[in-house]
This record gives sequence, C-alpha cells and structure tokens, in this order.
Amino acid sequence: MKDFTGKTAVITGAASGIGFALAKHAAAQGMNLVLADIDLDALNNAIPLLGLAPDRVLGVRTDVRHDTEIKALADAAYAQFGAVHLLCNNAGVALGRVTWESTKADWEWVLQVNLWSVIYGVSEFLPRMQAQGGEAHIVNTASAAGLVSTPGMAAYNVSKHGVVTLSETLFLELQMSQAQNTESQIGVSVLCPAWVPTGIGKSERNRPADVSNTKPLEGLSAKINKRIGKAIASGHLSADDIANETFNAIAENRFYVIPHRNINNAIETRMNEVLGQTNPTLPK
Repeated sequence: MKDFTGKTAVITGAASGIGFALAKHAAAQGMNLVLADIDLDALNNAIPLLGLAPDRVLGVRTDVRHDTEIKALADAAYAQFGAVHLLCNNAGVALGRVTWESTKADWEWVLQVNLWSVIYGVSEFLPRMQAQGGEAHIVNTASAAGLVSTPGMAAYNVSKHGVVTLSETLFLELQMSQAQNTESQIGVSVLCPAWVPTGIGKSERNRPADVSNTKPLEGLSAKINKRIGKAIASGHLSADDIANETFNAIAENRFYVIPHRNINNAIETRMNEVLGQTNPTLPK
C-alpha cells in the first residue's frame, strides 16, 4: 500500500511510544485515525498534538485484553469512517523477572496484552477489511525478543515469539487466499524493534487490578530488571525512527521490519544453534 491519503488507520497503544509515533506519521501521510489506549487521559492529551480536525481522529479507550473491547473498537472505526486500511496491533507491556518468579497474573497480563490482543485484532478487523475490498495492511508489533530469547523476560519473549509466528502464518495464508481472490489485497508486516527509549519499561503504571498479583523484584530478577531499564533508555533509535521504518515497509509490502540491524548477529547465532543442535549461549 503506497497511497495513504484519505485512508484510515487504527492503532492500539497509541497514546505514547511507538504507537504515538505511528499516529504522527499516519497523520502526516493524510490518514484518518482511530486511536486506542487503556490510558484515557494520556490518549486525550496526545490527540491534540496531532493537529488533525476533530472529524479526522477518534480516540477510544480500550483494554486490548478483552475481545469485546476490540470488537467495540472495530465497530467505532467502521461507524466513523466506513473502512479501515491500516491496522497496527501495537499495544504492548514488558516485564523483567526470571521465569520461576513470574506469577500466574504476570503471565496472564503480558500474554493478554501482547499476544491475545493481536489475535483479537486480526480476528475482528481482517474479515471486515477483506469485505471492504481494495488494498489494506496489518502491522503486528512484535519485538527482537520474538526472534531471540533474552534472559529475564520469559513472558515477554513467549508473547513476542507468538506474534511473529502468528504474523508469518497469516502472511502465507493471505498469499494463498488472495492468489484466488484478487478483490482485496491485504499485506502483513511484523515489527521487531530492539531497545527503544519509550515508557514500556514502566508498564506497571497501567497494570489492571485483576492481574496485579506479582512478587517483589529481588536477587537475579532485580539485577536483570535494572539492566533492561538501562538498555531501554540507551536505545539509539527513537520511536519516530521506528515509525518511519514501518511506513517504508508498508509501502514496500515488506513483511519483516527489523529497524535495529545490529540485532542480526544475535538472530544468526540463534538460528545456527537451532540448525546445529547446540546449546543456547548467553547474549553479550
């Protein structure tokens, strides 16, 4: 999809970070926007910064953990604009702790936001996008953590590996389907950034009460969490850089979006370990 003007984008996790950067880029491309976030105050503060006329942007408070709220988001988008041409399943949270110290609530929270929301987004929006016909595109935000396995991030890694394989499967299925039915052409990209200086390291600020049961950060978990926080803050690509690369990929109909090319060595190491059936090595 090369022409964005006058088309509509739906972006989850849109009030900050990569989501807001995607919204800014989409607005600059002349798109109408439907922006979703669990933090309504942050969403209401972000929307005026886009400089769009009120009839071109819609904010919807959405807890993406729930299929009913994703359906309500889709209903609102189609009621307002009649079609959706770009879906960015972008909402995400992070949690750093060793696997055996992650509670059931930790796993539920991370998997619900990072993986199930993408499943719900595809399930709810894709059939409508197919029915509307024409070009459209889906971007699923995974992470470099969906391509490698960083210690201390088990729930996050599992969720992002899930997003990568879901996206790969969807891409291939759409190739099969659209070879026979050319009325709609829907592209898919999976976004896999590494460390980006956003607020994801403070995801607990939006953690709902029903999944709040966790443990204090101590010992190895505390050490790893501190290291992750430093890595996020030191990221050399900004959220705007990630958004720019994402829109380049959409225009090129490119599936893999890996803005941090220095992660290639780690990906190659992991693939060689898989093929050679050798034990995983600690990342440097």
